[in-house]
Amino acid sequence: MSEVKDYPDFSVLMSLYEKEKAEYFTECMESIIHQTVKPSEIVIVLDGPITPELEDVLARYKKDSPMPIREIRCPENKGLGVALAVGVPACSFELIARMDTDDISREDRFEKQLDLFAKYPKLDICGSNIAEFEGSKEQIVAERTVPTDHEKIVEYQKTRSAFNHVSVMFKKAMVLKAGNYQDVPLMEDDSLWVRMIQNGAQCANLCEDLVFVRIDGGMIERRGGWAYFLKYRNARRQILETGYINFWDYYKTIFIQFFVALIPNNMRRFVFMRILR
Repeated sequence: MSEVKDYPDFSVLMSLYEKEKAEYFTECMESIIHQTVKPSEIVIVLDGPITPELEDVLARYKKDSPMPIREIRCPENKGLGVALAVGVPACSFELIARMDTDDISREDRFEKQLDLFAKYPKLDICGSNIAEFEGSKEQIVAERTVPTDHEKIVEYQKTRSAFNHVSVMFKKAMVLKAGNYQDVPLMEDDSLWVRMIQNGAQCANLCEDLVFVRIDGGMIERRGGWAYFLKYRNARRQILETGYINFWDYYKTIFIQFFVALIPNNMRRFVFMRILR
């Protein structure tokens, strides 16, 4: 008989806003409910009013879910960083798993991450690679791989995000010690990872695709244009001001992003799918 492990309680934290599609939200919730190790609660921050269709999905899962679902309603849409900053302190447990409401977690995702936390008690944040898909999760178009070792993560984070945000599980105490999520459009996650590392966080990634991430043409378009570039530049400047990166790191990434943001969409798609992955 195989050993039955005693897993700790943990929360899943998500932010939901009106532009999400009800069918995507449903797929996301199903992937959580059918995990091999189920969360002790799901905390959903409603970032402003949501559509009646999303309200119906939320009400159905609040009624039928095998684990408690807690909702926190924000009267206005303030953005992901602000919503998650509200959600982290509201989570009941020390371990928190992040998800986006249009992504799908592999059925053993939480089990894999909890096993790593058990193996390394001083670990503060654990992410994984992701598989990006169009249409259905069987239609994989790209994979974003990230470094697995702490030292490589620390170095990689100077130029690009060393974690796939939707894949992370972290310790609440370390997130709050680092100042929680902040309003840094485009880099809410990068800003947090930098401050966590500066506060002594121990980091790791699993070399597996534990989350299926939905992409579409709109995502590629949203990552282009002058307005996007200015947001990116401002976010990188905030990271520069932390002292984590130097001016060379800053200007190198700004130059690359300037090029990527202003090229045509079809070329940008190629860069994202074939070069930046």
